[in-house]
Amino acid sequence: MFKSVIAQFKQVLSKPFFSDKRTLLALWLLLPVIAAVMKLHSCNNFLIFRGVFWHALDGTSLFAQYPDEYFDCNHYGPFFSLVIAPFAVSPLFVGLLLWLVALAMFLYVAVTRSQFTRHQQIFILWFCAHELLTALYMQQFNIAIAAIIVLTFCCIEKEKDFWAAFFIMLGTFVKLYGIVGLAFFFFSKHNGRFIGSLLFWAMVMFVAPMVFHGPDYILGQYHEWYTCLLDKNGENTESIAQNISLLGMVHRISGQWFSDLWLIVPGLLLFALPYLRFSQYKHKPFRQTLLASVLMFVVLFSTGSESSGYIIPFVGIVVWFTAAPWKRTGWDVALLVLAFVLSSLSPSDLFPAYLRKEWVQPYALKALPVTLIWLKLCYEMMTRTYEETKREAGVQ
Repeated sequence: MFKSVIAQFKQVLSKPFFSDKRTLLALWLLLPVIAAVMKLHSCNNFLIFRGVFWHALDGTSLFAQYPDEYFDCNHYGPFFSLVIAPFAVSPLFVGLLLWLVALAMFLYVAVTRSQFTRHQQIFILWFCAHELLTALYMQQFNIAIAAIIVLTFCCIEKEKDFWAAFFIMLGTFVKLYGIVGLAFFFFSKHNGRFIGSLLFWAMVMFVAPMVFHGPDYILGQYHEWYTCLLDKNGENTESIAQNISLLGMVHRISGQWFSDLWLIVPGLLLFALPYLRFSQYKHKPFRQTLLASVLMFVVLFSTGSESSGYIIPFVGIVVWFTAAPWKRTGWDVALLVLAFVLSSLSPSDLFPAYLRKEWVQPYALKALPVTLIWLKLCYEMMTRTYEETKREAGVQ
């Protein structure tokens, strides 16, 4: 059955229209337009982001509540005031549209300019399109985080450590998630240059907002950011829209609220074990699979994970599936389908509302397929050989 489904799917994708990158570029440009039109009158997150720029300009808190302007509050760092500036000074709809297009194109370019094969690129762009739309509806930086992690990996692969460090620090100074790019440190052939570049970009991005807003104000905002993130971590455990992760899923299913360290520490050990397989470092599929692991881990083990953040692990799911130099089994295909149905479609109207409201949301089941795939990935990285000459086509 799986062989038949995959064969038919491959036949469809092999048609010029579906395998043409111009088709995918048009789709990835259309999706932000749709999201901008649909969310023009309910773009609360974008209003928060615009506010970061204007509040920095006024010298007021970047992390306070402004109920007359928007709901909730900002959780991105002071450096974000510079990132959002071009979109904040534009009229609302123009700024929103340009912001969403920029996010989508950032990830599109990261994927298409990577060392992924053409097959991998096309697979990622099709498989992640629906998840991209979900993320665009929320207008958040998660799409850029996916691009930043991919670009960090690709720059290290190309021995462009200076730019790899730039992307790591960009993601860190905006949303902290970018720090996971350090996971690729052992793949760098220029460790000294890499560390020096990290220090350089950290200093540049730390100081840059001070040039425009003054050191005293920005230093105060860094302290507020730290306090804000601590408070946010506590709030995440109580919100049905947050902590959609392995952590949240285990807590909600078990009904027990214990320290996350009981899950995070074993998770870190599982994540780190493949680093012991030094002989596999030379194989590109092994390195790509570690990239996939990073893309999944950062969401599965974060209390701040939300539905719109799953664009990050979804890129990783495709990399995991396509990088392996062996035949993917029917079970692997089943996991791929489960991820698309339960993780990607569940927030949409294409999924039964009863199941979404009574099961998926209350128990954070969006994290389940990604968790299963990540666990299988960890097992494969510890037991399989990633030598490319053993690649075989098809599905067993």
